[in-house]
Amino acid sequence: MTNRRSFLTGAALVGAGMVTKAGAASLPEAPQQSGAATAPPLAPPNGRPYNPVVTLNGWSLPWRMKDGVKEFHLVAEPVEREIAPGMTARLWGYNGQSPGPTIEVVEGDRVRIFVTNKLPEHTSIHWHGQILPCGMDGVTGLTQPGIQPGKTFVYEFVARNAGTFMYHPHADEMVQMAMGMMGFWVTHPKNPALHAVDRDFVFLLNSYDIEPGSYKPKPNTMLDFNLWTFNSRTFPGIDPMVVRKGDRVRIRAGNLTMTNHPIHLHGHTFEVAGTDGGWVRPSARWPEVTTDIGVGQMRAIEFVADNPGDWAFHCHKSHHTMNAMGHNVPNMIGVDHSGVAEKINRLVPGYMVMGENGGSMGGMQMPLPENTLPMMTGEGPFGGIEMGGMFTLLKVREGQARNDYKDPGWYKHPPGTLAREWTGELPAAPRAPGAPASPVLPAPPDAPAAPGHQHHGAGAQHQGHVMEVKRGGSHQH
Repeated sequence: MTNRRSFLTGAALVGAGMVTKAGAASLPEAPQQSGAATAPPLAPPNGRPYNPVVTLNGWSLPWRMKDGVKEFHLVAEPVEREIAPGMTARLWGYNGQSPGPTIEVVEGDRVRIFVTNKLPEHTSIHWHGQILPCGMDGVTGLTQPGIQPGKTFVYEFVARNAGTFMYHPHADEMVQMAMGMMGFWVTHPKNPALHAVDRDFVFLLNSYDIEPGSYKPKPNTMLDFNLWTFNSRTFPGIDPMVVRKGDRVRIRAGNLTMTNHPIHLHGHTFEVAGTDGGWVRPSARWPEVTTDIGVGQMRAIEFVADNPGDWAFHCHKSHHTMNAMGHNVPNMIGVDHSGVAEKINRLVPGYMVMGENGGSMGGMQMPLPENTLPMMTGEGPFGGIEMGGMFTLLKVREGQARNDYKDPGWYKHPPGTLAREWTGELPAAPRAPGAPASPVLPAPPDAPAAPGHQHHGAGAQHQGHVMEVKRGGSHQH
């Protein structure tokens, strides 16, 4: 992470307004982050204590204390974000990244956030879910004028409610959010022991329509997105969530896509412990393995990681676990087009037949345009995982150090706990007690007799007879 100080000018306004020249000279630093790795949790250097979160493939924004107020500086600007190794997107974001950095405060903190606009058009920031004065709500034209290019506004309010929130523009929203302008906000409780967990992960659900070979999203897309991401990363570029066995784990996710996402965890049950409206009382919770997160919603799930292994964590919409999705593709399963492929190869060398046996590529890699991710990728200990998009792993390990988030590698399965190929004799098909045996339909006249089958003369009819199938292929009337 590198720091830089911006020197900006503007005219003075009241409330969520522009900053004067004198104020600009004393702005807090605007830290930058361009890397895509998960940063370690940011322990509070001052102010009231709290248990910091870990932003998946992201980071938390440092602040300065000034006269008892926590001051942050966000810079809205064009950024480059590595979606996964092999693909970079030209997005809009904050402080060098999209999504922007996570903001962490404590319930009751007075916060002051400077927002500098380095975009080619006006913007604003709405503090999604916060209870605050109307003039700080960040809706362009309604509660404030837009922040014009090159100008800096300041927002100031008290973080009244502990919980899980987001921030995003309310200005040219269709373009700016489609370009990646969003970030996470966590307000911790005054008492660090309240709602305490051992590991607390946060990330946003976002989606993009970036045509193969291109770099910028198409902001007018409503439904047919081709990249579904956790914090603007697709699998296998998404870091795993590493925990130790016995940890109480919280995962907070916010949805700023154009559709809902049923988020599913393998190997554990969880409870929905919080929404963007606050914490759910323990008496109102119930066990789940999947929770649906609607557009504009936040969910915080909690569970005890008591089952060691490498567990999948993903959106359960199958199209959302693939990259570079094509649409309006015909179903070619069962169609033999090898002859057509041979003719096409004469015109287009390297053409590959796809889809006649299903969608799996079986480890093959077809040529792709520059800056384009394969649809299904990622290698596991037993071969291709064939996932992309909104997919990552929860890695539960015994002996993992308390604050160690390093990837421990692949899980080593204890003897007798790994699925394997069966090469022995298959058991007989089960049948419910007292159920009649399955009838055997008569063979067509020109069909050869089955082994062990005794005919009762030419043209013998089997109507009214029950034929019991014995092991070894013999039949008994």
